Amino acid sequence: MPCPRRVRQVRAAHRDQPLYFMPFFKKFRVAIHETLRQISCAMITFGINYQQPGARLSARILNGNVIRDQIYSELADEIAALRANGIRPGLAAVLVGENPASKIYVSSKIAACEKLGLANIHVTPPATITTGELLAIIEDLNSRDDVDGILVQLPLPAQIDAKKILEAVDPAKDVDGFHSLNVGRLVAGRPNLVACTPLGVMEILRRSEIKIEGANAVVLGRSDIVGKPMALLLMHANATVTICHSKTRDLPQTVRRADIVVAALGRTAMVTPDYVRPGATVIDVGINRITDTAHAEKLFAQFPERLASFRAKGSAVVGDVHPDVINVAGALTPVPGGVGPLTIAMLMSNTVRAARLRRGFRIHAVART
Repeated sequence: MPCPRRVRQVRAAHRDQPLYFMPFFKKFRVAIHETLRQISCAMITFGINYQQPGARLSARILNGNVIRDQIYSELADEIAALRANGIRPGLAAVLVGENPASKIYVSSKIAACEKLGLANIHVTPPATITTGELLAIIEDLNSRDDVDGILVQLPLPAQIDAKKILEAVDPAKDVDGFHSLNVGRLVAGRPNLVACTPLGVMEILRRSEIKIEGANAVVLGRSDIVGKPMALLLMHANATVTICHSKTRDLPQTVRRADIVVAALGRTAMVTPDYVRPGATVIDVGINRITDTAHAEKLFAQFPERLASFRAKGSAVVGDVHPDVINVAGALTPVPGGVGPLTIAMLMSNTVRAARLRRGFRIHAVART
């Protein structure tokens, strides 16, 4: 950086020349221009828009519905190629009992099958079924050639040994990615069928052009279904990954170092703005229903439209990330409409992938692991 005295001297020596003709100033101006360009590119990369001092940032919304539709469009081509060879991929959904939430989830998955033209088999044993009886159903589905994927909707009734049931599913038809063989392949960096929600998160990041390689990523939660496979996928994509949980010391400070935050703790609005570094990408996996008016008024204090919707319906769905994080993050998945649609899209993708792999077809796969 030139000193002020030197600048005055150069200006005096070239008083009759335009500033941009001065050799020194030309170089200086080019350097400043390049620096500003690099800053602008960095701001765009992190989804940060310039605002006046004191103004809040507004995160770029990563719309899961749009990305789901992109994937469905690509899957339609794969499904058409399979059908041209006499193959119609099929998904069997096993729903035990009458759990209302589970019924909604299974219905949405069946609707996705119908939308894409996949065969679907809906198995609904009673809540009183035993582990042995359910194992017999799984074995029957394993043996059926018209079934490429088997989905056992969780949770199962208390009397059922859930781990035994999940391990009984043929790994080649394990479209949930829960079988220990598929988990082991993911650990080894040779994934076959991967858990749908983490796989969906990777699609959101990649299709939204969020830089993963070299990024610091924090995964909040260590469940077998989301946290652990999420960390492995990010690690295999060359991110530096930290897994946080209930015993992590100084959790806000640890999370605040991250370029990418994946919240999957199942705790309503736990990730507040003080957890998030300005400009970070925040992926909210949580789905929590709130019905308490005081709680809603506190959460939606800055969002009158969402508060009005809560008052009209008597409830609202929020994630593990506080709504106010939108003022800090560079990019953010909404709840609903963020990760949820991708979980179902990846279930469809896994079913098509299983159909291809079981028959040795080499058609380009949509989901990248």
